[in-house]
Amino acid sequence: MKYLLVIQMNPQTWESLSEAERDEIAGGQEAFMETITATGEMVGTHALADPSQSAVVRGRPGAATVTDGPFLEAKEYMGGFYLVDCEGMERACELAAMIPGTDRLPVEVRPVVFTAGYGLDLLPTP
Repeated sequence: MKYLLVIQMNPQTWESLSEAERDEIAGGQEAFMETITATGEMVGTHALADPSQSAVVRGRPGAATVTDGPFLEAKEYMGGFYLVDCEGMERACELAAMIPGTDRLPVEVRPVVFTAGYGLDLLPTP
C-alpha cells in the first residue's frame, strides 16, 4: 500500500534552529532516502518551494482566476513529501519517524487511495 509522508514545515520552528541543526535535518534526508530505497519502499520524493512562490487557481478553463498563494494562511505548510510503498500504516508511521527532524517538524502520514500517471499506476494498489 502506498502512503504519503507529508513533512509539515513551520518557518518559526525552522528559524529557531541553529544552522548546525538545520544542516543535520537537511543532510539526514539523503541517508533516509538511501535506507528506504534499499528496502524497496521508496517510490519518490519532492521538496516544495515556500508558499509565497505559489499561485491559487479558481474557476474553470477560460474563466479561471489566478491569485498569489498560499491557499490558506497557516503556521505550517507542506514543505515536501515522500511517497512510500509499504505493508501498512504501522510501517508507514515507522518510516515517518525515521525522517530527520520529526522531533521539531511533524510528518503527516496519509494512505494513497488512487495513483495514476508517470508509470506509478503500474505499482500495486490496495
